[in-house]
Amino acid sequence: MAILIHQTDSGRVPGLEYLPSGAITPKAGMALKLTSGKLAVASGADTPLYLSMAERSEACTAGELIPVIRVAEDIVFEAETPISFTAAVGDKVQLKSDGCGLSATTGGPAEIVYTDSEITRFRLGKTEAAGTNTQ
Repeated sequence: MAILIHQTDSGRVPGLEYLPSGAITPKAGMALKLTSGKLAVASGADTPLYLSMAERSEACTAGELIPVIRVAEDIVFEAETPISFTAAVGDKVQLKSDGCGLSATTGGPAEIVYTDSEITRFRLGKTEAAGTNTQ
């Protein structure tokens, strides 16, 4: 499962941006960051800046433009609840290594706002350690 938009605080629909990708195989709902001016997978404690809206079965050519939405503090995202997930509302967890969901590891950019055995809703933003995301 991918990262999905559950809602925005204002009800707005996030606009698409087209940005150059690295040699990645984007999946719709994949968390992305910028590395050397190109999109790369955001995983672990990385703070994602974008969410892919592109779905490819093969890697993009470096520099190829793909559609993304910008991560904003007013967006609540949703993903499948990881196995052995013990985080509670207010806890922060990391992203999966493929950028397409949450891990059960604490200390990441995803702040839990709701969780049950099937889905977890969260906001993406600054991590306490990184503090470098200036959106």
